[in-house]
Amino acid sequence: MGVRVSAHKLAAAVANAGGGGIIATVALSLASKHYTKGKDYYKANIKALADELAWAREKSADGIIGTNCMVAIRDYEAMVRTSVEHGAQMIISGAGLPLRLPEYAADFPQCALVPIVSSLRAAKLLAKRWHKTYKRLPDAFVFEDPNTAGGHLGVGREELYGEEHGADHVVPQLAEWSEKQYGGEIPIISAGGIWDRKDIDHMFSLGAKGVQMASRFICTHECDAAPSFKQSFIDAKEGDVVIIDSPAGLPGRALKTQFTEDLFRGEEVATKCIATCLEHCRCRDEKETFCIAEALHVAQQGDMQKGLVFTGTNATRHKKIVHVSELFEELNGVPVKVR
Repeated sequence: MGVRVSAHKLAAAVANAGGGGIIATVALSLASKHYTKGKDYYKANIKALADELAWAREKSADGIIGTNCMVAIRDYEAMVRTSVEHGAQMIISGAGLPLRLPEYAADFPQCALVPIVSSLRAAKLLAKRWHKTYKRLPDAFVFEDPNTAGGHLGVGREELYGEEHGADHVVPQLAEWSEKQYGGEIPIISAGGIWDRKDIDHMFSLGAKGVQMASRFICTHECDAAPSFKQSFIDAKEGDVVIIDSPAGLPGRALKTQFTEDLFRGEEVATKCIATCLEHCRCRDEKETFCIAEALHVAQQGDMQKGLVFTGTNATRHKKIVHVSELFEELNGVPVKVR
C-alpha cells in the first residue's frame, strides 16, 4: 500500500473503526508540497510523513495510528525516527530484516515494533538478535504469505506457490514457537490473501492473534488513491493478477495494466530514477528495469496507462466502493466455524 495508497485518510478511518491504521512511509513526498524535482527528496519525505501523521491524528483522536517503514529504503532510519517523534503508536517493518529498529525507536518505548517475516527462521533470528542487543522482543510478528500477498514478495520466483511458504504451514509454526519460547508474548499477525470473516477465522484457527489486510481496503471511499486506481480493481477480470520483476531484485504481484503489458514486451517504461529511494535498485545502479517510485506514484495519482498497481491475489473480487466503517461491520460479523 506504499506511495500514498494507505496514507492519512485510510489510516484514520481504519483507526476510527477499531483497527490499527497504517501510513506507508515510502516515497510519501512525491505528491506533497514539500517535494520539487531536483530538491532534497529525503528532507521532503520527513516533512510529508510529519504532515500525514498529524492529519491522521486530527481525524482520529483516540485511534491507533502507525506506520510501515521498509528496511530497503535509503531513508529507513529517518522514517522510523520521524514516525516515533510524531506520535506513531506502532511501526511495521519489512522488506529486509529490521535488525536495528529498536535502536532507532529507543527513546519511545511505548511504540510497538512489529517486524514482517516470511519464515520461522527469520523470526527466531530477529528475536534472538533484539533480545541480545537491545534487551527487548518484538511486540508482534507479521507473517506475510508470498503465495497470496501483493507487492514485493519475500521469496524468489522459483519458490512462489510452494506450500511450505504459505500461511497454513508457517503461521502454526510461528504460533507454537512463540508459545513455547516466550509464553505467547509475541503474537502472530497473518497477512496476505485475507478477504472476509471466513479467512480471518481460519487464520485464528492456525494460531494467529490478528490479521493485516491491504488490498481489501483499496476499494473504500477513504483510500488515499485516485478514483481511477480504485476502479481498476472493480474492472479487473480473472487472469489480471501478474508477477513482475522489481528493480529491487524481488518478484512483485501486481494488477495487469498497460504498464505491465509494456514491461513484459520489453518496452522502455519509467526508465529514469527520480528518487534514489532504494538501497539496491537495478534502475538506478544498472540502468535496467524501471523506476518503481515513479511507476507507483503515477498510478496512485490515477494514471493507469503508465502506472504500476500492486495487489494481492484477491484483486478481482472487488465489486463496489464502500466506506471503511461498512467493511469493518462485514469483517466483524458472525464468526465462521472453521473445521
